[in-house]
Amino acid sequence: SVTFLSLFACGGHWCYQSQKYKEPNCEEPRRWYLINTTCKESKQSPINIVTKDVIYDNSLKPLNFEGYDVKGPSKWNIENNGHTVKVTFSTTPKIGGGGLRGKYKAVELHFHWGVKDINYYLPGSEHSIDGEKTAMEMHIVHIKEELADMTEAKKNENGIAVLAFFIEVGDENKKYATLINELDNVKYKGNVGQMDPLPLFSLLPNEEDLAKYYRYRGSLTTPDCHEGVIWTVFEKPVALSLAQVSQFSMLHFGGNNSTYMAENFRPVQPLNDRSIYWSGASLPRPSARVLVLLSVLTYILSSL
Repeated sequence: SVTFLSLFACGGHWCYQSQKYKEPNCEEPRRWYLINTTCKESKQSPINIVTKDVIYDNSLKPLNFEGYDVKGPSKWNIENNGHTVKVTFSTTPKIGGGGLRGKYKAVELHFHWGVKDINYYLPGSEHSIDGEKTAMEMHIVHIKEELADMTEAKKNENGIAVLAFFIEVGDENKKYATLINELDNVKYKGNVGQMDPLPLFSLLPNEEDLAKYYRYRGSLTTPDCHEGVIWTVFEKPVALSLAQVSQFSMLHFGGNNSTYMAENFRPVQPLNDRSIYWSGASLPRPSARVLVLLSVLTYILSSL
């Protein structure tokens, strides 16, 4: 009957390609639309950012970060939700400016990553720049400050703003130790722990590097693939050591005997007719003196 068929179509649960071997009945990214039709709409994330096609937008000033420099008084929740490790904040740091209309409060952060091969790490970031991916990607999810939760935010056209940070393999990053040490306590799906709060700035690139970013309209990168997300993808990556990055892929997608949680990223989606804007802060602005010299030179040359 019709109801049986529709139940069958919606009955699958979504998963990543890396889970298919152990869970043949789950729907991998190319088939997520069977669970949520939104997943095949036209403004999906992540995307590949082609730098020669980005549009410089001088209204994309540096964001204002409020409360990103302080540790909240109460602990954060950290959980393995079967798809990623997710940290929920007890206080609400905020962002504004940077071309956003109004303020957005941070509600949670999570990661996407690849997998360690014998000698190196296979990249697992969701976004890519000119086809290049990095080891991992961190998303800090924000909703409009006046809204209660994600459910409310999804009803609002510009309800959600996500900050995306690339993570590359480099030197050890001691500022991540508190978070990474907690991964042992959330090895399996459903495990929830508590961790000491951190100033969010400690997890980001240096503040002067936060002026350089890309902006586009997209979606959540997991079902229900809700569109109406304002993405800010920062150019400058955060560095973690290979040992630190590898800790993430020691988590499990499920219980005790389940697959290791690795390659938990969605492949890049078609850009379709969207534009990607660039804050252009990495363009050195010519100084006033240089401009004066140029105009004098132009005058001299034109009068020859």
